[in-house]
Amino acid sequence: MGVTFDARKGFVIGENSVVNEFARMDTRGGIVLGRNVSVSSRATILTASHDPNSEHFAGYEQGVAVGDFAWIGLNAVIMPGVTIGEGAVVAAGAVVTRSVKPFDIVAGVPAKPVGRRNTDLRYSTRYQRLFK
Repeated sequence: MGVTFDARKGFVIGENSVVNEFARMDTRGGIVLGRNVSVSSRATILTASHDPNSEHFAGYEQGVAVGDFAWIGLNAVIMPGVTIGEGAVVAAGAVVTRSVKPFDIVAGVPAKPVGRRNTDLRYSTRYQRLFK
């Protein structure tokens, strides 16, 4: 069990946020998670890739920011340079290639808006351990 980090730098996590088991955080380009963010199991946030048109397969890094109260679903993939807005929801299995507006719900491959979320969010994502 655990979370995989691709670098030992570039990761900021806000108060009461949680990254669940088997998630992958590619922190080479920097990841910032706001407050009360939930990153579900096996979700992946990528911050580095390659230019497919480069004759030398040149790499690049672009950070990812996730706003307060955002929820990233099981097996979702967030691509480099994306911002997930406050309160936004990324459905399970979605591949996010463009930034998501605050309180939008996105799903699919590539992810597209499918709904809106309540804007009056007051919860805390403090989880208790189920087993000890």
